[in-house]
Amino acid sequence: MLKNTATRKALTQSILFLTFFAGLTFDVFAQHEHDEHEHESESHAENSHSEESTFDAGEMIMHHIADAHEIHIIGDLAIYLPIILYTDEGFEVFSSSHFYHNEHHGAYTDSTGIEEGYHYYTHDDFVLYHEHIYYANSGEALSVNAATGEATNEAVIDLSITKSVTGVLLTCLLLLLIFGSVARSYKKRAGQAPKGLQSFMEPLILFIRDEVAIPSIGSAAKAEKFMPFLLTTFFFIWIANMLGLIPFIGGFNITGTLSVTMVLAAVVFIIITVNGNKHYWSHILWPAGVPLPIKFILVPIEFASIFIKPLVLMVRLTANITAGHIIILAFVSLVLIFGQQSATAGYGVGFGSVLFMIFMFFIELLVAFLQAYVFTLLAALYFGEAKQEGHH
Repeated sequence: MLKNTATRKALTQSILFLTFFAGLTFDVFAQHEHDEHEHESESHAENSHSEESTFDAGEMIMHHIADAHEIHIIGDLAIYLPIILYTDEGFEVFSSSHFYHNEHHGAYTDSTGIEEGYHYYTHDDFVLYHEHIYYANSGEALSVNAATGEATNEAVIDLSITKSVTGVLLTCLLLLLIFGSVARSYKKRAGQAPKGLQSFMEPLILFIRDEVAIPSIGSAAKAEKFMPFLLTTFFFIWIANMLGLIPFIGGFNITGTLSVTMVLAAVVFIIITVNGNKHYWSHILWPAGVPLPIKFILVPIEFASIFIKPLVLMVRLTANITAGHIIILAFVSLVLIFGQQSATAGYGVGFGSVLFMIFMFFIELLVAFLQAYVFTLLAALYFGEAKQEGHH
């Protein structure tokens, strides 16, 4: 009986595992099919089928990881997000579906003489092109620079709720729900052993406090001041990274967006600047025990490090998270590229690509935690430097 129960349990886990990765793979293929439908040019309908169906791996990958005004679920199913624009006449608010349901096509000849097709969306006096919103021209709605491929229309102040903003709000909501539940458990079960979600979160909280904050900052008393920020940062980055690995919820790339990591790095910069003590600033602006000629070389370097440290935090987090998504999407692209040559090649490469995707997915699970840990650890080290006392 025990053996049969264990077998059924293992079989159930295997089915769930395969279903999840099938969903992960199908999500990317569905995104590709959705993009192909969007990018099909009416103005080039007379082109051959092979030219129309040419797969552009770079375009598919960049479209999948870039920010957008919609959250694509599967096929033509999408969640259209609110467009919020500030114009001379005040705020304009409407659904992004007004854009995506009014598609137009155009073409221009680039500097090499090759005709390039493009698509854009319009609504009232506005144009959506490459997920940027511009004012529509009085004649042809959109003008594109033939040399750069960029729109020459006047840009609109865009305050819209984009996919990345939605991901940030969802992450914050999950943080509130998780920590709210844990806080209530501590209140109800005061003095008792942790249970449920509380038992999962407590080791992580203690890990950040005992293994990251205190060793990096110097003492429990000093670390206590920075613990709220360090805990919030760690769990925010970790949850945001995990959301990007779940299929069929839009393919979030939250911490792979520079605007998000820039805010996190800016907050670290502000905390360091505000909490820097006399020893910290004197070490940067006039280091003791250094010959005067060397100071003229060392001081600019130390001053630049004030800005380089948060910049490194921003770039490291963005690059590592984005790279993981690109690698997984690249394996999917191999299937589509070889599949255009022949079905046999597509199935053959597809088998290996799926295995590599599964391997990379487990690596990404580790990276999701690791990048949250590294960002938190480096921030704690920088705080420790700002609060460190002089040794001479």
